[in-house]
Amino acid sequence: MHTCRNCKQTFQTALALELHRDSCEKGQLYCQVCGDRFRERDATEDGWHYACPTETCDGEGLGEDLYQVDEIRTATYTRH
Repeated sequence: MHTCRNCKQTFQTALALELHRDSCEKGQLYCQVCGDRFRERDATEDGWHYACPTETCDGEGLGEDLYQVDEIRTATYTRH
C-alpha cells in the first residue's frame, strides 16, 4: 500500500500515488517569499529538499519559506 502523506488516502500502486499527488488538495504549497501556490512535486526533486519553483524566487525549505496551504492561518484585524 502507498499512502499520501498529505491527505492519508491509500493507493494500490506507487504510480497511482504519484498521479494523485498532482491533484491532492492538501498537497498544495504556498511560498511566503513570492506569494505563489504550487504543487508539492513542483517544489522538490528528491522529496527531502524543497524550493519555490518560480524562477525569480529564492524561497526554500518546508516550514521556512514554504508552507502547506492548509497550515496557513488567515489573520484578521478588527478595529475596536
